[in-house]
Amino acid sequence: MMDVLLHLEQWLPMLLEQYGVWIYAILFAVILAETGSVFMFFLPGDSLLIAVGALCSTSSDVHLQYMGILLFIAAALGYVINYYTGQVLGLKYFNQHSRFFKPEYMQKTNAYFCKHGALTILIARFVPFVRSFAPFAAGSARMNFASFMLYNILGSALWIGVLLSIGYGLGNIIGFFKDLII
Repeated sequence: MMDVLLHLEQWLPMLLEQYGVWIYAILFAVILAETGSVFMFFLPGDSLLIAVGALCSTSSDVHLQYMGILLFIAAALGYVINYYTGQVLGLKYFNQHSRFFKPEYMQKTNAYFCKHGALTILIARFVPFVRSFAPFAAGSARMNFASFMLYNILGSALWIGVLLSIGYGLGNIIGFFKDLII
């Protein structure tokens, strides 16, 4: 099971064949989990999105527009969940006396998000590992929610749109050359 999660992009054709339209729910859950929890940073977000785009170009059962809208919602919602998790749990961890979480770290994080938070939320989408931690840190630092949402929505649209489009284009190119050879 762990191999399937870590290499989900390789299992997409088999999942589509076995589960049909439920592939939409499976991919929604994966993107939601990766962006909505600091503990799911190991999920293959970028490569999965490229593979999904390629799948959309080669299968009539999966539509790029529907997949794009659905995964955009999952990505944006995941960040909101992660933001609120950071808001609720972040301060508890920073207020405890620990060698890893110290109050001065919280002050530095807060100052950072006041100055660079919007850009961080936008760019973090494209950086694996950071993608799972940025919204948690933003919530912990009490980043302005309206600003967070603006860049969350913009980042989600760019991340999903760019990577699905790359995959779709690559899928069409590979399909074109495959048709020439056969």
